[in-house]
Amino acid sequence: MTVDLEREELIKILDSQREMFRITLRGIDDAQARERTTVSELTLGGLLNHAVNVEKHWTTILVERDPNSEFDVSRMDSEYRLGPDQTVAGLLAEWEVVAEHTAKLIRELPNLDDSVPTPTAPWAPERVHLTVRYILLHILREIAHHSGHADIIRESLDGANTTYQRAN
Repeated sequence: MTVDLEREELIKILDSQREMFRITLRGIDDAQARERTTVSELTLGGLLNHAVNVEKHWTTILVERDPNSEFDVSRMDSEYRLGPDQTVAGLLAEWEVVAEHTAKLIRELPNLDDSVPTPTAPWAPERVHLTVRYILLHILREIAHHSGHADIIRESLDGANTTYQRAN
């Protein structure tokens, strides 16, 4: 079996960034995950929900490659919230499944340079085509971006931060 170094490195960096995000949730219960700690509406649980959903969304785009897809704006209302029936543990378990699916796609998609049509949206009315690689890096950017938000929220909640928690 030939190992594609670029693909394995993409999987590794995605796994690493997911782990950084998960560190911000160590020891947090569902009530704490719903707590606002800054002037922002963002919460740890809401960010986790978004991270899971954004990865599922973009991997679906990679698989379906629907040239007529449109972004479902109605989902934005609940995207950044930990719903009443959701739990941190449940979302983390779901994210593990999503991550395994992403890794499988990275290994099996024929070409990282393939062009993929992306959904139109009110903020992007013209269809854009992106490479598989770009979409995978976008998933990474989303996780990293919101991992930083989560770190600030966690530190505001109880003083813990990712840097110190990594040592434990």
